[in-house]
Amino acid sequence: MTDKVWFITGAGRGLGHLLACDALRAGDKVVATSRSVDGLAESLSAPDDSLLVLPLDVTDARAASAAHDAAMEAFGRIDIMVNNAGRAQLGWFETIPEEDVRRQFEINLFGAMNIARAVLPTMRRQRSGLVVTISSVNGLVSNPGGSIYSASKFALEGWMEGVAEEIAPLGIRSLIVEPGMMRTNFLDPSTARQGHLEIADYAEAADGFRTFIAEANGAQQNDPAALSALIVAEASSPDPARRLLFGADAHGWASARCRQLAAEIDASSARA
Repeated sequence: MTDKVWFITGAGRGLGHLLACDALRAGDKVVATSRSVDGLAESLSAPDDSLLVLPLDVTDARAASAAHDAAMEAFGRIDIMVNNAGRAQLGWFETIPEEDVRRQFEINLFGAMNIARAVLPTMRRQRSGLVVTISSVNGLVSNPGGSIYSASKFALEGWMEGVAEEIAPLGIRSLIVEPGMMRTNFLDPSTARQGHLEIADYAEAADGFRTFIAEANGAQQNDPAALSALIVAEASSPDPARRLLFGADAHGWASARCRQLAAEIDASSARA
């Protein structure tokens, strides 16, 4: 088999859209899903026998199952599942209402689980497949203003690390992708949310964080097109990486976190 079938969530824009374009350009078939699919087929511009565009809200388990069934009817298999759909809930923890916290987990964690529950049975029958999980360096490192977003990504990675060990004996591989700050619309107000409960003790710091996010939006140092090309290349590798950090910022933050953890572990051992 030369061409592969990709099932990509959040393909309407950003990294998901780039992945769909690159996979099609590589001669593969793509199931491109997004909450809104207006203009998506036209922007991907591929023959009908190579592209299936489906509306999908990943928080709807029945819709995820239906999308899987439509993909199987169209292409007969799924080789690469990309859990890319996500949202950034930012802000100081106490400024974020409970419903917004739960919504963050519904999309970033439970949404990914819905897709996995729909697609993994097919990969198990095939005894092959690659699960690509788009996480973030914030799945390893948490900072002020990002506690809830990081919590969802920490949970996503903890879940996927365990699942990867469960599915590996069945011929299904896993790749966790941890980008740094990328030039997508991820920090745009239409995608990222800020906590809005007013707490005087946090007001100055939270205002500074909002300014940082506004200035960073569109000026991030990392190129999502380069990451997309790298993921497509890994998907074609007979031995893809299990974890892929992308960007000098991601490598720097992750390395600093590893050193901090090592020091804390050593200090704990000395106290025991």
